[in-house]
Amino acid sequence: MRLLIGLLLTGSILHAEPRNFRTDADGPVTAAEARNPKEKGIAWYQLVEGQFPPEGSAHAISGELMQVDHLDRRFQIRVDRNDSQDAGFVDLPLDSAMLPYGAIYYHGAPAALQDIPIGTHLHGLFYLKEPNDKTPWLFGPYTSRRTPEADFRRCFRIEDDFSFHARQQQFWKIDSVDLQSKKLTATLNESGKATGQPKIFDLLTSTRVMKGEGFADFKALQPGQSVLFNLSWATLYGPGRITCIWLDEASRALASAQQIELHRNHIRERGLPGWITAVDDELEIVTIALFGGVDTALFDELSFTNSEKVGWPLSREADNPSAPKGTIAVSRDSLMTYDPVNDRKGGNILEIKKIPVEPGCGGVQIRVKCDMLLEGYRPRRIVRFYPATWKVVALPREEQFSGRE
Repeated sequence: MRLLIGLLLTGSILHAEPRNFRTDADGPVTAAEARNPKEKGIAWYQLVEGQFPPEGSAHAISGELMQVDHLDRRFQIRVDRNDSQDAGFVDLPLDSAMLPYGAIYYHGAPAALQDIPIGTHLHGLFYLKEPNDKTPWLFGPYTSRRTPEADFRRCFRIEDDFSFHARQQQFWKIDSVDLQSKKLTATLNESGKATGQPKIFDLLTSTRVMKGEGFADFKALQPGQSVLFNLSWATLYGPGRITCIWLDEASRALASAQQIELHRNHIRERGLPGWITAVDDELEIVTIALFGGVDTALFDELSFTNSEKVGWPLSREADNPSAPKGTIAVSRDSLMTYDPVNDRKGGNILEIKKIPVEPGCGGVQIRVKCDMLLEGYRPRRIVRFYPATWKVVALPREEQFSGRE
C-alpha cells in the first residue's frame, strides 16, 4: 500500500559491523532470565543517547492496549500469552513509553497514541529501560509477579494488526464462516501461500464489517476472501475477537486514507519531530535530523514558501523572505513542547538534505539560520520544526509543558 512506503523503507540501511547484541532469534525472554539477566551471555542492545539504534536490535512484544497517557506518550499493554511463559506469568502488564523517534501506526498509516482505542491488540518493538531508571515495577492485578519483559520500557514501534500484516503484505484468507456460532476460520497468507495453520476467531455482534466505501453485514463474509482485521482479547480464549474486518482493498485504502489525514493534521499543529545534530553558535545555524514515523509527504512541505509575516515570531527578518523558512520549538522526550506559539525561533532553511534512512530516522536533515539561539538548541536535544506555511495555533493547555517546571 502506498501509505506504507515510508515504513517499508525504515531500517533499510544495514549496519556493516558484526552483531554484538542479543536478538529475538536467540530465544524468548523467560521468567528465569528476568530474575537473573546474566543467565545468557550476550546482552540486549542498550540504546545510546543521540544515536539511532541498529537494525534488528529491538525485542518484539505483542499485547492488548490497556491504558494510555497520550500526553507523555506512555501506555500499558497486557502481554500476549506464549509458550515460553512459566505458569503464573501470563496476562501481566507492561508499562512503556514511546522513544522520541518511536513510531505509531494504525490502519496502515502513521498515528498518535490517542488514535488507538483501548482494547486494540498491538505488535511492538521495545528496548530495555535506561540503566539508571529506578521506576518501580508495574505489577499485575492480584499478583506481585511481573512479566519477564517488564524491563523493556522504551518502545520503538507499535502497530495494530491491520498495519502489522499490511506492512508485510500478509492477508488472512477466510476458510469458513459459521454465523450461528459466530466463528470465522482463517489462514494467514503471504504472497498467496499459507504461512501457518488455520485459526478460529470469534465474531461479535458489534464486529464492524467494512466493504468498499461503507459497512456490510455478516452475510458479506465469504470463504476465499483475503481480508485484514483487528483483534481484541487475543490469546485469552483463543486467537482473539475480531473488532473490525476489511473485506477488500477499497475499504482498506479508505481506512488508511482517513488515518493519514488525521496524522497530517496532528503533525501540522505540533511540528515535525527531530533532534539537533549540530549548532554553529557564531552563525546561529541549527542542524536537525528529522525522525521517521511521519508521512513523508509532510517533508515535501519543507520547501514550500510563504512571504506572509502574520504569526512570524522572529526578532528580525529572515535573510531571504522569499526562501523556505520555519521555526524551531524545544521539546521534551515525549515530544511535548512548552509554549510553541511564543517559544519558537528560526529563519531561512539553508539546506534540505537527504541522509541515510535508518531505524528512527526519516532520512531528511535541515539546516536552519536562526534569528536567535535558545537555550534548548543544543546537540542531541529534541525539537519540533514548523515550516512557515504551517499555521501555529495554541495547543490545548494540557499539551503544553509551560508552567509545570
